[in-house]
Amino acid sequence: MINPKINNALEEYIQIVPSQDKSIYLVGPIRLPINLDGETVIFQWYCWVRCDTLPGGECGNPNIDHASIIEMLSSSNLAEAQQSSVLVYGDFKGSPDALIRMHSICHTGDIFGSKRCDCGYQLKQSMKMIVAHGTGALFYLANHEGRGIGLFSKAMAYVLQEQGLDTVEANLELGFEDDMRNYDDAIAVLNQLRQLPVTLITNNPRKLEALKRSGAGVSGRIPLWGDISEFNEKYLKTKVKRSGHFGSGPLNNTIAE
Repeated sequence: MINPKINNALEEYIQIVPSQDKSIYLVGPIRLPINLDGETVIFQWYCWVRCDTLPGGECGNPNIDHASIIEMLSSSNLAEAQQSSVLVYGDFKGSPDALIRMHSICHTGDIFGSKRCDCGYQLKQSMKMIVAHGTGALFYLANHEGRGIGLFSKAMAYVLQEQGLDTVEANLELGFEDDMRNYDDAIAVLNQLRQLPVTLITNNPRKLEALKRSGAGVSGRIPLWGDISEFNEKYLKTKVKRSGHFGSGPLNNTIAE
């Protein structure tokens, strides 16, 4: 039985968010000071998990007792799976204009700084754009590695890319679709945190369409290209030519010829 004082301390930070036919347990906000180019910037951090990840999680019940959620944690082995999160900056709920970025986890680019992609650059740059704008949110989507195929499969796709295949071809040869990502849970969390329209930072029309299809208010789109090099030129060309990503300005002359 959980200590009532601990339960009371945690309960106000746990929200239950409906998403399709299941529910999401959302915890936060948590004050998170972040080093952004040598400056400390204060974000508010939330993390979420699907109810069916926890043993005994009642996916269809949005009114499950918060104490039950806490009691499930120690037996859930959540370290074996990944959970998504969102960094919120400024008055995200009430500001009339906010930027958001739906960022797919990239173990190699975000953590190791790999130059095979532009993910690490996009992660940091979108955070800077949100801070400069004054308010926004970065959604960090943990089950999106390798466009949704997982880290181990992504490693095998890299092996195929070393043999000359592009990103799309490698995923298809391994039995996957070009893009396996789903944004339903992230959009459910977005709708929980903000009802007003947002401007999406993306080059990917699928992200834009997912938001529009859900009924979420989208007031515009901002492109995010950069960090183009000999190591990721083919990767970026494939994004535009095969995955339909929007080109942008001088980028078209560089990779979309």
